[in-house]
Amino acid sequence: MRRIKIKTACCPLLLVATLIHGASFEVASIKPASPDEAGYSGADGRNGVLKIWNVSLKRCIGYAYHIPEDQVLGGPKWIDELSYDILAKADHPAGDAELWTMLPSLLADRFKLQLHHETRTVSGYTLTVAKGGIRATPADPTRHSFGNGGRGFIDSGASGLSVLTIRLSALLGRPVIDMTGDKRKFDFHLRWTPDDAQTGVDSSTPDRPSLFTALQEQLGLKLESGKVSADVLVVDHAELPTEN
Repeated sequence: MRRIKIKTACCPLLLVATLIHGASFEVASIKPASPDEAGYSGADGRNGVLKIWNVSLKRCIGYAYHIPEDQVLGGPKWIDELSYDILAKADHPAGDAELWTMLPSLLADRFKLQLHHETRTVSGYTLTVAKGGIRATPADPTRHSFGNGGRGFIDSGASGLSVLTIRLSALLGRPVIDMTGDKRKFDFHLRWTPDDAQTGVDSSTPDRPSLFTALQEQLGLKLESGKVSADVLVVDHAELPTEN
């Protein structure tokens, strides 16, 4: 059984967190991603294979620890600037849930990653249910999950709302905290008019509204700005990945 220790800062409010993983990938390839003008990126896991494409180490940390990437702090600048393609295979037909539990081990091994947890009060958003209830399509919880996104769209299958908050946090540049209390898995298909500032001003067009409006109209969800208590991960050390 493999143990990965996450260091904590010298603060009495912080607990030493040790993640225990019972399995690791048998084979893994990590390569620099090819430039993608459309900005496509995503992740998919099924039948013992985890695929992540055009994603920075910072976003990978978010995937691995189920935290929005804007709540990943510290580390060298390249963890947010360089993107990678990752293909990792387990030694058995693991499902997507198990595959994601293996990702922290892989990042620790190949990027020499060291982290610690902190809790901070920061400016952000809360995600709540809009009037009329959630409109996203409930998914079969036994299906494999996947995610894909680009400029003006998010597509996720059999994913919890935590996956959506990760995407929204990246778009808005602030933490998004799920306050819906809904633990179901959904299929998300969100379309909106991109706004570089993402200020929440309704820039509707006939076919695609602003992000804030699209969330309410298409998914039945609402974003409200304010101060939020956010769990953050601080990167103490990271190295460029070792050879495959």
